[in-house]
Amino acid sequence: MSHPQLDLTKDELLSTTRAVRKRLDFDRPVEDSVLRECLELAVQAPTGSNAQGWQFVFVRDPAKKAKIGEYYAQVWQEYRNMPYAIHQLHRGTGNDTLEASQERSTDSAEFLAANMGRAPVLLIPCVAGRTDMPGAGDLLGQASMFGSIIPAAWSFMLAARARGIGSAWTTLHLRHERAVAELLGIPYEYFMQVALIPLGYTLGTQFKPAYRPPVDTVMHVDSW
Repeated sequence: MSHPQLDLTKDELLSTTRAVRKRLDFDRPVEDSVLRECLELAVQAPTGSNAQGWQFVFVRDPAKKAKIGEYYAQVWQEYRNMPYAIHQLHRGTGNDTLEASQERSTDSAEFLAANMGRAPVLLIPCVAGRTDMPGAGDLLGQASMFGSIIPAAWSFMLAARARGIGSAWTTLHLRHERAVAELLGIPYEYFMQVALIPLGYTLGTQFKPAYRPPVDTVMHVDSW
């Protein structure tokens, strides 16, 4: 079954796949068939050495989602006091547009922390191996490991957006990764969770590109 897609150009898809928090429809189910369709596209992504050591855990069970939501909310309270927390970044830069954007993101992140367990589906992408075990390797090995799962996860999020499903990349639950692994039967010693992605059809389908500083502020050619 092929699910209907939004009328988006490729550039529109890339520039409007936002972190969706407040506009997730908590009451509309997300079909297994559309998750499978998005995943079939996602696993076309590249992996280091073509290892394809990925696994994708979709959580629907209300009790399990609620428990994961509790873990997330707990770490959110700790995170709020950290110097790199979302509401601290870009503060005092003098860039009013950037600071206003950050305030909106903070507000929606607070909302998600309080409602994570209500998302119709929670997706946890996993990759074979662990970066936190002795002998895990240097930066090369770690970059290869993350680079072997993040492209697929992002491809899934793009495919979901094209089908009217919103998502948000989060990682705070990883403070309780082992507990979540036990809850879901993930073999902790062999597979590492890399994110917690709430999924749900969006309330409305129109999203705009986010404010970003000019690319000249981040682009370097031949030297820094």
